[in-house]
Amino acid sequence: MQNVQNRILSEQLDGRDLRIGVVQARFNTAITDQLTQSCLDELERLGVGEDDIGLYTVPGALELPLMLQALAESEAFDALIAIGCVIRGDTYHFEVVCNTSAAGINQVALDYNIPVANGVLTVDDTAQAQARIDKGAECARVAVEMANLFLELSADDGQAA
Repeated sequence: MQNVQNRILSEQLDGRDLRIGVVQARFNTAITDQLTQSCLDELERLGVGEDDIGLYTVPGALELPLMLQALAESEAFDALIAIGCVIRGDTYHFEVVCNTSAAGINQVALDYNIPVANGVLTVDDTAQAQARIDKGAECARVAVEMANLFLELSADDGQAA
């Protein structure tokens, strides 16, 4: 093996100077409003400036990937966050919405090489959703950490010989 440099990139939760885009699905708004507030509160706690957060809403979870794609194409953000809530019903539609939105969210991250935190709850009922409201704050931490990792990697690429 040639000179392989092993590095452990550190967890960095300093959100200063980061721009974060948040996309909230309005379906099940009683839950998604709480998730978004949890996310925004945590972004503020991590030092992301209010003017450095873009908040956008879409009708439902299926519309999240398209809006995330538009934001990724804008190159205005260091990381993106998807917020939504899909509650199981009596039909197969639950699985379609969950699987399709999750795949689309992941595809945006891979296609545009931008961190995207997936905060779409997929639950059986409202009680399960309420128990997971902290997922918004978790997504804020993921977005900030991943944005910092990407910036660190970019800085390292500029120094490579």
